[in-house]
Amino acid sequence: MKTIQDFDFKNKKAIIRVDFNVPLDENFNVTDANRIEAAKPTIDKILADGGSVILMSHLGRPKGKEDKYSLRHIVETTAQVLETAVTFVDDCRGQVAQNAVKNIQSGDVLLLENLRFYAEEEAGDVEFAKELASLGDIYVNDAFGTAHRAHASTTIIAQFFPNDKCFGTLLAKEIESLNRVLNNSVKPVTAVLGGSKVSSKITVIENILDKVDHMIIGGGMTFTFIKALGGNVGDSICENDKLDLALEILSKAKAKNVQIHIPVDVVAADAFSNDANTQIVDVREIPDGWQGLDAGPKSLENFKEVILKSKTILWNGPLGVFEMDNFAKGTIALGDFIAESTENGAFSLVGGGDSVAAVKQFGFEDKMSYVSTGGGAMLEMLEGRVLPGIAAILE
Repeated sequence: MKTIQDFDFKNKKAIIRVDFNVPLDENFNVTDANRIEAAKPTIDKILADGGSVILMSHLGRPKGKEDKYSLRHIVETTAQVLETAVTFVDDCRGQVAQNAVKNIQSGDVLLLENLRFYAEEEAGDVEFAKELASLGDIYVNDAFGTAHRAHASTTIIAQFFPNDKCFGTLLAKEIESLNRVLNNSVKPVTAVLGGSKVSSKITVIENILDKVDHMIIGGGMTFTFIKALGGNVGDSICENDKLDLALEILSKAKAKNVQIHIPVDVVAADAFSNDANTQIVDVREIPDGWQGLDAGPKSLENFKEVILKSKTILWNGPLGVFEMDNFAKGTIALGDFIAESTENGAFSLVGGGDSVAAVKQFGFEDKMSYVSTGGGAMLEMLEGRVLPGIAAILE
């Protein structure tokens, strides 16, 4: 696996696919610069070598050229994060881009305009990829968030750099972290899978059953399993067409000697609202008109015992509706358990939009071994798929 550490960038132009798809407020200020910060180590190494940097990214889902999606809005923040001047190039192809690159000096950082202003980017157009490739000497992919897309800048471009392509620091770390959980883990291994639907996690569950010793199931998925086992779930979210599938998963887990841990009690509410009346009930006996919105205290004690014994932990999905204060306690407690286990030497990987959001919201970011930057990309890797953006560098 070639990374930027395998190259000397002195007097080289590195064209880097970054994921600067950052949120902006109504005044086009960047409200969360995490993705820019995540790319800094890669850019720093190239500049320290005496190279120059050409950054390419998308922003949002523009329909053609739309100013609100222009990357010029993020230039100032990017310069602040990188602690160096950033020159904006108001196109990513054609004479404008060629001229900007022609005059580039060692130590310069250029930011090209939004790749998705051209339909050819998402179409994986070869000619567009070739045009982008002509701007640099070495291709670096550091955009894990888009590695599952076979777009021109994430995948197709790599063919024009047969010997001069590599992973950036961020993407390399993502791959290593996932490999550490899926292929090189220290046992016992525990996967915590939350979220609302079994159907969205089925391929993940099936792929990791061979790799884990314990699986904690939480969130809305709980109730599909409980109903399949004959329990009464009241008005809780439940996929009635997936009951047989839930039983099948339990059967496969038993055959593979994987212990499945499902909540035994829940915080039930009489409405989907933070102000609803609540009661703690047995997960199999949720009254009609009530719905489970968080894991209960006995469940959390059970989960704590499993997590504190684990040496490798994957966390994908919250235990409850953490966006509402009254139903966030389970997710916060889970974060505390994983943080404690990590402090005691376990390796913990957090991934998936909601769990990453929870980790950030409740201040666990620095207490986990690694927090993934790519929701969809990480899910596809957990499902056992080879991501096109990664395969393109390895070929």
